[in-house]
Amino acid sequence: MIFDATTERGARALARLETERVAWLTTVAPAGQPQTMPVWFLWADGEVLIYSDRRAHRNRNVAANLKVSLHLDDRPGDVDVVIEGEARLDPDAPGVPDNPAYLQKYGPVIDASYGGPSAFSQTYSVPIRIMPTRAVVFQG
Repeated sequence: MIFDATTERGARALARLETERVAWLTTVAPAGQPQTMPVWFLWADGEVLIYSDRRAHRNRNVAANLKVSLHLDDRPGDVDVVIEGEARLDPDAPGVPDNPAYLQKYGPVIDASYGGPSAFSQTYSVPIRIMPTRAVVFQG
């Protein structure tokens, strides 16, 4: 386990991963340029799941280089969380309409802004899974 839930810092990091709505994903373009973009994500079973826009450069980046980092926004007075890991495109992941945990977290926004899970998943149709290999948790 990358986070020690028995420590205050580890427990707080896990709580932030479960509740934060936006994270910053950094991938590396084939030419070597790091690219960082905000993403919605789901923390489950020790992995990160992202439904990426089918047009996003990050899909190509992940296919070419599995090394990524994901970090949460800085929150003064709370722990900051940075995850390094290996990403992969996961065509076997359930689609957004078939992922109850993702819909619980983002469903109201998906309904209001995108016209529901089916419409949302027409664009955000590329599942990316990140297996953490290292985490840095520090006091913000």
